[in-house]
Amino acid sequence: MQEAPIGATSRRKSKYTARRVPVTESGERLTTSAMIASLDAEGRQTVAAPFGQALCDLAKTRDDIVGLTADLSKYTDLHVFAKAYPDRFYQMGMAEQVMISTAAGLAREGFTPFATTYAVFASRRAYDFIFMAIAEENLPVKIVCALPGLTTGYGPSHQATEDLAIFRGMPNLTIVDPCCATDITQATHAIADHPGPVYMRLLRGQVPDVLGDYGYRFQLGKAQVIHGGSDVLFISTGFMTMRALDAAKALKADGTDCAVLHVPTIKPLDTATIRAEAAKTGRLVVTLENHTIVGGLGEAVAADLMRAGIHPAFHSIALPDEFLDAGALPTLHDQYGLSVRSITARVKSRL
Repeated sequence: MQEAPIGATSRRKSKYTARRVPVTESGERLTTSAMIASLDAEGRQTVAAPFGQALCDLAKTRDDIVGLTADLSKYTDLHVFAKAYPDRFYQMGMAEQVMISTAAGLAREGFTPFATTYAVFASRRAYDFIFMAIAEENLPVKIVCALPGLTTGYGPSHQATEDLAIFRGMPNLTIVDPCCATDITQATHAIADHPGPVYMRLLRGQVPDVLGDYGYRFQLGKAQVIHGGSDVLFISTGFMTMRALDAAKALKADGTDCAVLHVPTIKPLDTATIRAEAAKTGRLVVTLENHTIVGGLGEAVAADLMRAGIHPAFHSIALPDEFLDAGALPTLHDQYGLSVRSITARVKSRL
């Protein structure tokens, strides 16, 4: 290799590039005020801290219910439980592995621990502790985590876009992704009764109440048809069921009839219901999830339909396999295809 002359400046292109900072049309940096925003359409009724309230209801009649958090009680709605039952609340500090190990010890002593943190910290930092201390022993620890998927605009450090992929391969672990306040309330009671470990994604704060209007009742391990339709079958989970219902209304105005199948339990997957609905002829099957396209609901459904010999027209709407931008949450949902407008456009292009 020829050496550069003494005094010459070597200009080598960096292998790293700066992350793009979202800006407005006028060029101003977006503020953080919209980085954690409502996940649903404006004007819909909301419920404050449904998880915290449900846990308090459980604790009224069950002395075994205890709550732990890794310095995030306010941001996982566990502060409601902590205020009502301070003697059953454990603040573990920013030490997720310690929290998980403590929860395992409490479970061995006959308690039913609810351990809360952000989904990124449970799935990335505490995975091995969950695997070895809880799942292998099949202990009844409930791991309830806020900020799943793209529910914050604070960037990859807080966006748990791959948590379902990480946890789906863990034996004994039940995985729940509720849609709304009704779903969270009922799921909290259901997982408390489940004898094994559970990982539940959590919407916190003022949570939209959607499924209550449809007479919905959460059943662990069961998918449910929320809305019927003959042209498109949406198979959705988490808050994307809200978006599926709104997209179905928008598409109905254009003459497209859409069914919505809500899948609140990712593992074990209700393959019987999914197969029965997907096998109905003439419908485009579209999976929707607030998760990377790798290893989530879409791949689970596609693989099971393939194994069952069911081959409908199929499309998956999910987050891309990449580190996502930081910025205003509504803008990011448009950018990455989770908004109602994006969903309807994708469906129309497939019909």
